[in-house]
Amino acid sequence: METASSELAAAFDLERLTPAFYDNPYPTYHALRTHQPVKRLRNGGYVLTRYDDLVAVYKNTALFSSDKKREFAPKYGDSLLFEHHTTSLVFNDPPAHTRVRRLITGALSPRAIAGMEPDLIALVERLLDAMAAKGDVDLIEDFAAAIPIEVIGNLLGVPHDERGPLRDWSLAILGALEPVIGAEVFARGNEAIRDFLAYLETLIARRRAAPGDPEHDVLTRLIQGDGTGEQLTAKELLHNCIFLLNAGHETTTNLIGNGLVALDANLAEKQRLIAQPGLARTAVEEILRYESSNQLGNRITTAEATIGGVTMPANTSLTLCIGAANRDPAQFPDPDRFDIARTPNRHLAFATGPHQCAGMALARLEGVIALTRFLARFPNYTVDGAPSRGGRVRFRGYLRVPCRLGG
Repeated sequence: METASSELAAAFDLERLTPAFYDNPYPTYHALRTHQPVKRLRNGGYVLTRYDDLVAVYKNTALFSSDKKREFAPKYGDSLLFEHHTTSLVFNDPPAHTRVRRLITGALSPRAIAGMEPDLIALVERLLDAMAAKGDVDLIEDFAAAIPIEVIGNLLGVPHDERGPLRDWSLAILGALEPVIGAEVFARGNEAIRDFLAYLETLIARRRAAPGDPEHDVLTRLIQGDGTGEQLTAKELLHNCIFLLNAGHETTTNLIGNGLVALDANLAEKQRLIAQPGLARTAVEEILRYESSNQLGNRITTAEATIGGVTMPANTSLTLCIGAANRDPAQFPDPDRFDIARTPNRHLAFATGPHQCAGMALARLEGVIALTRFLARFPNYTVDGAPSRGGRVRFRGYLRVPCRLGG
């Protein structure tokens, strides 16, 4: 058994992943943590799989940079994908990161998020009503993906009749972040950014002419600044609007979809949550840990660094394996067990340190409301057939989950 595990770690290649890995990466993560927790890749980069190593990297932004210009240049060339992914909040270091993050978080204050709850409950109930009328549904299209699209659409003030293309744009842009992409994925990602930018230019022009309340309207806040004189450039404004949709949509869709599938596969925990809906908050944290919506992150060393006893030179690319760290037995007892009451649960699904997800409180609220309302309405739901993941490793979720709602 140990020999097989060691061989699995030795054979791991981020650029040549197997169908088995896409289906279930956790045996490979276990093998890497056990035998090669700082795994050197053919391209000279490293994959990190231990919890403590990821935390150390996340918290040292001076030594481990989020700037992706060097890494993305050979992958994207002079393209809109390169422009977008090197301008958005997540792939930048302070002070640019700090400046943009401050503008966004100002509109996502606890008070602002609490004010969203009534509309969010009403949205979820409308979706549940529509599903009840159908009987057999797709948990992603009919529910999990529909919630964050509406929430982010509301935050940016996108008119309801203009939200149709948003999910497809998001999937195309984020799909191009996979470790290896082909010409079709590259072209689709660039086309999505082009179309999204064209739409946003129109939306921003309308909002400049008729501003909203900057306390609740994120787009107005990004346009006007936070009152300190700090404002985004035109390019920063456009690309961070795209980032907001992508970040808020993909991770929350995966949180809800992964959660409903995990509960269906762990019936004792499903019944426990139905009987004790007060466990919803810890259940959401466990879903985020157990099936992390975002499985991989990246950094690059700015100087010689030593991680886990391995010394590497400046400009070394690091892949932070969030999915592996969130099942590290050194941090989480019995990590492969799904336990909706697990405490403590200091998972890294939202990262940690200065780059911790700015919208995590909103994502948690969406998850709690979606799960509790769904289970209250459809306690006998079952996944009906094989779910489809869509062949992605960085973002772990489903494209389709056929479901029978039950009586």
